[in-house]
Amino acid sequence: MRTPDYPSADGPRWAAVDAYFSDLLAPQDNALRHALAANAAAGLPAHDVSAVQGKFLAILVQLTRARQVLEIGTLGGYSTIWMARALPAGGLVTSIEREPTRAKVAIANCTAAGCADKVEIRTGEASDVLCSLQGPFDLVFIDADKPNNPVYLEQVLKLVRPGSVIVGDNVVRGGAVVNDTSSDPNVLGVRRFTNMLSANPRLDSTALQTVGEKGWDGFTISIVTA
Repeated sequence: MRTPDYPSADGPRWAAVDAYFSDLLAPQDNALRHALAANAAAGLPAHDVSAVQGKFLAILVQLTRARQVLEIGTLGGYSTIWMARALPAGGLVTSIEREPTRAKVAIANCTAAGCADKVEIRTGEASDVLCSLQGPFDLVFIDADKPNNPVYLEQVLKLVRPGSVIVGDNVVRGGAVVNDTSSDPNVLGVRRFTNMLSANPRLDSTALQTVGEKGWDGFTISIVTA
């Protein structure tokens, strides 16, 4: 069991429920377990999505019939593997990672998982890399530094088409998102990001709270309508 980002007295029960559903519906094979172990050995923070969240992303890839996926925030490639494996032949996950060391770990993990041919990892500041990309992307997963979420959303909107789906992770932050007097840059970034989702006429959005092995958090999901 990982140390949750937002601990709670109910945390062990939440994690047990995650494990129950993961075992039945999102079992991890050796490559996925290896990726988490390699990330820990390299000293990467345990911010990977859970197995059930990874399966959720994989199902979104299939539901949207995505061929081009954009991921902002690779870390060690755990979520990247889930999405890449769900792509059809010829599909590609373009994943952006700021830290070269993390990108190197992610490339090795994707290679070990047998999906390196469906993954391209771009190293650099996401705001710079996004300017160099050409869309459209069918599915976008935003899971990087939260203060820059508004910047990423503005850039991503230039790289999508009607019908594209945009997912923003870690938006509940243990409930701190409702604190309108917060000085936490992460909370401020998420609140600005959510306000942008609400105000943009091209987006139809909602948000879901989650509990599990990572504690109390959640995500936004938006469909591009125009």
